[in-house]
Amino acid sequence: MTTTSHQSTTDPAFPTERRIAWLTLVFGAASAAAAAFVGSRLWSVGLLIGAVLAWLNFRWLRRGLDALVAASAAQAGAEKPRVPLGAYFAAVFRYGLIALMVYGIFKILKVPLASMVVGMCALAAAAIAASVYELWHSER
Repeated sequence: MTTTSHQSTTDPAFPTERRIAWLTLVFGAASAAAAAFVGSRLWSVGLLIGAVLAWLNFRWLRRGLDALVAASAAQAGAEKPRVPLGAYFAAVFRYGLIALMVYGIFKILKVPLASMVVGMCALAAAAIAASVYELWHSER
């Protein structure tokens, strides 16, 4: 197996990132199912929408970091390495797009804003769960 200075996070060497991605969707779906079971359909929809938006944000963040790592590797040894302007634009665009989507869903579908924000917390729960898993299963 050859090693390179840059490995994509889709590489099998990065199982934690994949675990966080799917756990975000699992936690979001579970919380949405629980809200639906209790009888709050709009909250259920909001929780699921929030989890999906958090998952999209995580994927976009991962791609942005991959691009930064690639640019860093390409500029290794340069006296003044530069961050591509597109990396800054992508970061701002990512949050702006998510805010616009949340606003549109809130205004058009009348889904409670708080439910979408709580749904986005599925990413934090997934990151904590994946970290605990890694600590529990780390080689001693």
